[in-house]
Amino acid sequence: MKNQSVKNNIDWISVFIYIALVTLGWLNIYSSSLLSTEGTYQKQLIFIGCTIPLIFVVLFVDGKFYEKYASIIFGVSLLSLIGLFAFGKTIAGQRCWYAIGSFTLQPSEFAKAATSLALAKYLSDTQINLKEVNRQVQALAIMLLPVLLILPQPDPGSALIYSVFIIVLYREGLPSWYVWTGFITIVLFVLTLILEPYVVILIAFAVLAIIHFKGRAVDRNIILSTILLVVISAFVFSVDYVFDNVFKQHHRDRFNILLGKTVDMKGIGYNTNQSEIAIGSGGWLGKGFLEGTQTKGGFVPEQHTDYIFTTVGEEWGFAGSLTVIVLFTCLLLRIIYLAERQKTKFSRVYGHCVAGILFIHFFVNIAMVIGIFPTIGVPLPFFSYGGSGLWGFTILLFIFLKMDANKVNEW
Repeated sequence: MKNQSVKNNIDWISVFIYIALVTLGWLNIYSSSLLSTEGTYQKQLIFIGCTIPLIFVVLFVDGKFYEKYASIIFGVSLLSLIGLFAFGKTIAGQRCWYAIGSFTLQPSEFAKAATSLALAKYLSDTQINLKEVNRQVQALAIMLLPVLLILPQPDPGSALIYSVFIIVLYREGLPSWYVWTGFITIVLFVLTLILEPYVVILIAFAVLAIIHFKGRAVDRNIILSTILLVVISAFVFSVDYVFDNVFKQHHRDRFNILLGKTVDMKGIGYNTNQSEIAIGSGGWLGKGFLEGTQTKGGFVPEQHTDYIFTTVGEEWGFAGSLTVIVLFTCLLLRIIYLAERQKTKFSRVYGHCVAGILFIHFFVNIAMVIGIFPTIGVPLPFFSYGGSGLWGFTILLFIFLKMDANKVNEW
């Protein structure tokens, strides 16, 4: 009876979009790896086949299970990340995988769903008020714990994904100054890399002065404005030190290329340059399936993983790229719509977490591929090659679809 309820109430629109994205993803992996001797597209087909029983398991489990055991699931996830330091396999300088024979598993891909459940569990407590500082600290701690374990692997791409939870916290009552602080920090950091520090400080002074004198007289506070300017100045003067001593050389190179300070088409900028050439050569309608010269020539490294969208651009053109973007957008909007109509706060928060994670992956990956974001290891959901990524995103999505199907039983 319960399974019949899931069948009747599951959001089939989301399921069909999911199937479309996974299918299109495999077709592009097939095209980009057809000449490979590693059996990439065959392996991805096996990974896709394994999602079928995985989906049935996720939907079979009672929806309340995910809420009841959210903390335990999160704890197990953290232990799996800690275990990498002792038992993990290092690939390309990153200790991110457990190896079982020729099979590898990346726990950080599953930690996203676990963290989403833990955050939803914490925020669904009726006593939680994110206006209180201690509650803010506790919520941010849940968000940052996996980040602190993922960064040393090192895997900055996966760690970046967790920043999207700030938006979820804002939706649930976190003061807006957290979001504005993060946004302004990024803007100041980038401006300082482009301009001289004193120029950035003058700009900040001018903005603060305008805000001060344009605001209501009752809100004007010269002491607060002065403190803000001092803090901004200290941050601006620290950017060069952080950039030169904290960032690794390849991170500095990627930022310098992105900002036009360095031209290195054969070195660190090779991937992005070849990606842009491939996408640009596709024109309006593309060169046709299996007809991409850049794809077949293997000019774009990691084309079946992080750079899979270049195959879409070259072989399917603007029309195909737009189709993929529209499918992702429809899925995101559908998840947000479903999240807002949930009857429990737990389900609503988790739904927004799902939408946030999928969005930041989608946005950063495509921005990286077309050269408006530094190259960083962020896969395109349901498209990029890899079992862990596909299964992690599938679990993330279908747990929410199970919750949504179960809302008819909520009071």
